[in-house]
Amino acid sequence: MDKGSNTSQQPILEWIDGDMPYSTAFGDHFYCREDGRAECGHVFLTGNGLPDRWSDGAEFSIGELGFGTGLNFCETWRVWKDVKPEGHLHFTSFELYPMDRDSIAKALSRWPEIEAEKQALIARWPDTPMGEVRLEMADDVTLTVVCGDALASLGAWDTLFDAWYLDGFAPSRNADMWSEELMRAVFDHTRQGGSFATYAAAGFVRRNLIAAGFDVSRPPGFAGKREMLSGIKR
Repeated sequence: MDKGSNTSQQPILEWIDGDMPYSTAFGDHFYCREDGRAECGHVFLTGNGLPDRWSDGAEFSIGELGFGTGLNFCETWRVWKDVKPEGHLHFTSFELYPMDRDSIAKALSRWPEIEAEKQALIARWPDTPMGEVRLEMADDVTLTVVCGDALASLGAWDTLFDAWYLDGFAPSRNADMWSEELMRAVFDHTRQGGSFATYAAAGFVRRNLIAAGFDVSRPPGFAGKREMLSGIKR
């Protein structure tokens, strides 16, 4: 979702079943059709060893490629609230095509489990998201959405992340989002011992992550998918 020029623009969407966004530019859905919220838990939370890695009194930084609908953020925030660690969560996402407020609300409406998080997000979401959108949420949670090209934005970023959610469109639809150059930038912005997880399991994605320096494993994927990818920066 994040490849292109340094200026952000809103995506052109079609809607499947009334509330599932589909990108006409990439020919792909924004989340799996079985259950995007459950997939977030399986792939991104469990794949990064969360919430077990959240420690009291510490800050935990999550980086994400592809903010999309904000589903991963809302589900992560919901779990954070359930666990209630005495620390701070900073969730930073890189997105070229930020959605408008109404589209986010529509896309997240199918999950009553994250209704509170959705309402808090859209209440703070700017009318025209661009540049660096920083939102202070409740429960010691900060959300930053960097609107623009992911590779260029990461090149100017000085934060190291504890965990990464790699959630761009399918590699077959948006190969640039999974390039070796971008995976190296992700590796360079990962703390020692930090991790990544992604639903993607394409061979070239795995090879690019290994070339970047990650130790990569292939656990079972979501909803019967044979495998996904996760890994550690040793």
